[in-house]
Amino acid sequence: MSDFNFSCTQCGKCCHNLRLPLTHSEASAWLQRGGTVEILCEAIPWVTEPALSDAPAMHKRRRSFLACSGELPIRVIVILTATFEGACPHLGRDMRCGIYDHRPHVCRIYPAEVNPFIALSPSHKQCPPEAWASPTPFMRANQVVDAQTQLHMSLLRHGDQLDTGIKAWICRELGIRSTSLSNEGFMAHCPSREALLSLLQNIPPDVDGMPSQNDWSMVTNQAATFDALGRAGAKPVYAGSLASGPSQYLGFRPDAPPMEGPV
Repeated sequence: MSDFNFSCTQCGKCCHNLRLPLTHSEASAWLQRGGTVEILCEAIPWVTEPALSDAPAMHKRRRSFLACSGELPIRVIVILTATFEGACPHLGRDMRCGIYDHRPHVCRIYPAEVNPFIALSPSHKQCPPEAWASPTPFMRANQVVDAQTQLHMSLLRHGDQLDTGIKAWICRELGIRSTSLSNEGFMAHCPSREALLSLLQNIPPDVDGMPSQNDWSMVTNQAATFDALGRAGAKPVYAGSLASGPSQYLGFRPDAPPMEGPV
C-alpha cells in the first residue's frame, strides 16, 4: 500500500527519546537553546565507484566523505543529531511544541521518512491508529501530497549533502576518528556543547576544499565483521574494548565478541 491519510493527534509520542537528524544551522540553533547534539558516524567500504544508475549507492556517496581505515578506502557518513531522553525539551505539558515556528525540518516532515529509499510504514511510527484514520491525504502513489512537507524533505536531504564538508572538518577539529560499519550501528560522539557550538559558528569559507582526515578505526560488536574488516586491511576495534567516555557504540544487534576476546 502506498496511499496514506494522516493527521497529527498531538499525542506527543513522536517527541520522546529521540536522535533527530539536523542540518548544521539547525544544530547550532539547538545548541544555543541549551540542547544536546551528538555526532553519529557510520562508514561504508568503498573499494570501487558504483554505477551512476545505482541510486541508493549514489545517495550514500553524496552524503559522505572519502577516508581510509588502515588500507581500506571508506566513505564516512556523519549525522548531527539532537539527542534527548524522555520528552523533547521543547515539548510543553499540553503536548504542544515550544519552538513550533522554528522546529527542525525532520519534525516538519513527520511521519515521512528522511531516507528516500525507505518506504513509509505506519507500524514503524509512534502515532495512534486514529491518526491514520484521518480523511486528510498524506501520501499518494508513494509521494507526499503536502507542498510544505515536500519542501522541508528537500531542504533536509539537500542540507545533509551540502553539509558533508562541514561535518568532515568538524570531525577533524574534534579529533573524531572512529566509526561503525554502516547498517550495524553508529559510533555516537558527544563533544561539549561549547566546543561544538564554537565550531558551528566559525566554519571556514573554504571548508569544502579541505581534505578529510584518514586513519579511521571501524568499531563493531560482531566477531564476523571484526574478522572481515581485518582481512580487508581496515583498522577494526571491538566495541567491548572501548573505554567509557563521551563516545559510545550504538549497535543494532546483540554483542558477538571475537573468540580471542576484546582487542
